[in-house]
Amino acid sequence: MARPQIALMAVLIAPAVLLAQGRGGRGVQAPQSPKDAAAIDITGYWVSVVTEDWRFRMITPAKGDYASVPLNAEARKVADAWDPAKDEAAGNGCKSYGAAGLMRVPGRLNISWADDKTLKIETDAGTQTRLIHFDGKAPEGEQGWQGYSAAAWEPVAAGRGAPPTNEPRGGSLKVVTTKLRPGYLRKNGVPYSANTVLTEYYSRTTESNGDSWLIVTTVVDDPIYLNQPFITSTHFKKQADAKGWNPTACAAK
Repeated sequence: MARPQIALMAVLIAPAVLLAQGRGGRGVQAPQSPKDAAAIDITGYWVSVVTEDWRFRMITPAKGDYASVPLNAEARKVADAWDPAKDEAAGNGCKSYGAAGLMRVPGRLNISWADDKTLKIETDAGTQTRLIHFDGKAPEGEQGWQGYSAAAWEPVAAGRGAPPTNEPRGGSLKVVTTKLRPGYLRKNGVPYSANTVLTEYYSRTTESNGDSWLIVTTVVDDPIYLNQPFITSTHFKKQADAKGWNPTACAAK
């Protein structure tokens, strides 16, 4: 009686074992690292191309010029009291180079992988470094200009019936940054608070002439100073190398 039961169990178990092994007996593949699973490649050197908001980005706006930013009354008071000399004296010359405003500062980016789970974004303007974490851990450390950034790939969903592939399908990168030190959305003292949640979407396009563009859509949510989310879109063009890379210190004005 025991032998038929054993034989039946073997028949039932065998397909599951074969499925787990996969074709060719390769076994179950280990999950890819965030670096290997990248939906798009955004590494390399990029230069910002200012096609809108020129007067807010290429020069320091006058005090009180906070057009298009949905500031509340308290934020307008803060902006109207902007004093770059006081910022410098207090060691706060980098207030407009925090993560919530950094991508709007004209300059160049150098994006690379610090390790398989961490992207590094360096800017020559203000000589800032952002670390983008894919490890799923809770925000760590104290508040800082660049805060703590947690990221996830958002690949384009494969069509129904599409064969599996290890090649990137395209998509975007979503980054959520918290633990920010209070800073400026614009160099003329337009504020964001320590309660700010910064959400960014990075996407890449390639034009028919071969040019590659990085588009960063930024959403700033600040319950202290903003009446509604402040949304911008910033464009960077891919460079072949580090030509023009010029690290400069923060400037308060």
